[in-house]
Amino acid sequence: MLTPEAIEAAAARIGGAIYESPLVYSETLTGMAGNAIYLKLENLQITGSFKERGALNRLLTLSDDERRRGVIAASAGNHGQGIAFHAARRGIAAQVWMPLYTPLIKVTATRGYGADVVLEGENYDETYHAALRHGEQTGLTFVHAFNNEDVIAGQGTIGLEMLRSGVQFDAVVVPVGGGGLIGGIGCAIKSRNPNIRVIGVQTARLPSAQAALRRGEPVPVPAAATLADGIAVRQTGSLTFPLLKKYVDEVVTVEEEEIASAILVLLEQEKTLAEGAGAAALAAALAGKIGCSGKRVAVLVSGGNLDVSMLSRIIERGLLRDGRRLRLRIHLPDHPGALQRVAAVIAVNQANIVETLHNRAHYGVSLGETAIDITMETRGQAHVEKLHGALRDAGYRFSQVD
Repeated sequence: MLTPEAIEAAAARIGGAIYESPLVYSETLTGMAGNAIYLKLENLQITGSFKERGALNRLLTLSDDERRRGVIAASAGNHGQGIAFHAARRGIAAQVWMPLYTPLIKVTATRGYGADVVLEGENYDETYHAALRHGEQTGLTFVHAFNNEDVIAGQGTIGLEMLRSGVQFDAVVVPVGGGGLIGGIGCAIKSRNPNIRVIGVQTARLPSAQAALRRGEPVPVPAAATLADGIAVRQTGSLTFPLLKKYVDEVVTVEEEEIASAILVLLEQEKTLAEGAGAAALAAALAGKIGCSGKRVAVLVSGGNLDVSMLSRIIERGLLRDGRRLRLRIHLPDHPGALQRVAAVIAVNQANIVETLHNRAHYGVSLGETAIDITMETRGQAHVEKLHGALRDAGYRFSQVD
């Protein structure tokens, strides 16, 4: 099993090449979460994720023969970027296999860092098995994303940095996919201060670590699509599972909407960009799922490689959810001046129209009637309710479109 000494050795090995990410206190998030929140910003790494710690540590432990033959990895994106970046700088040929639907930002970055990228498989597990077979056939050394002691030790260096911060934490909250990150951090922290709670967070769509801990062994969970693609792992690793059992106090799950909300909160309140997996730990803290109150809590923002098109959708949905954007389908009589009159009601109530869409043939409208979708900027749920009331008082029939 992984030892604290192995993590210390990894820290000495990679120290000159890995950015020691900042640990920042957030007054705003503290008020929202009911705990003193400190963010460990691993999204600020060169490749945008903590993954390069473990990737580099493994590359630096390769034999001369392994370096000469090159490496292969399967990745949902961030591990592959870490391998590509650090392998290229050490003259090691790297091939990275990724699922077909990996976000473009991660595929492009991995190629840009110098790796040969192969897109194969509907999900990480299919990609992993295909890459493993290809490595065996070609003699390339397979670098596992989480089920490797050198990789786990590299990730555990984050725990050492947290302990060196001087903050007396009561709990550390970490996203969980295959278990390498939390296994390494848990070992680093618990071996020095067993009173610090280590809490794992998974997406509710793929609760593989929860399932493993309940069953007493790693078990596969059904594949599922999730915003948190970086932790979309169907089965906990054979090396990481004993670390979960030994060092992790609890594993909780968060819903997709909670993850999306955490991304938006980080962007708006902290001016920092997190991907789905990177925001999962904060999502649990904001949703009150970490089982503590009034404590000092370190929350890991593990990565920031979020595709801009996905970010746009998250922002749009977040504005709708918070009542800052409203879309109504309003039924109007189909004659001149009808639109002007409903627009006047909206204007008097100080909502700003940003888009309109007429439709006479759909939405179940009768002859002599039209339906119009109006998208508006609003100032929160109270403003939305006020606008609803004004439209009802004016005699309009309408429904909210999400």
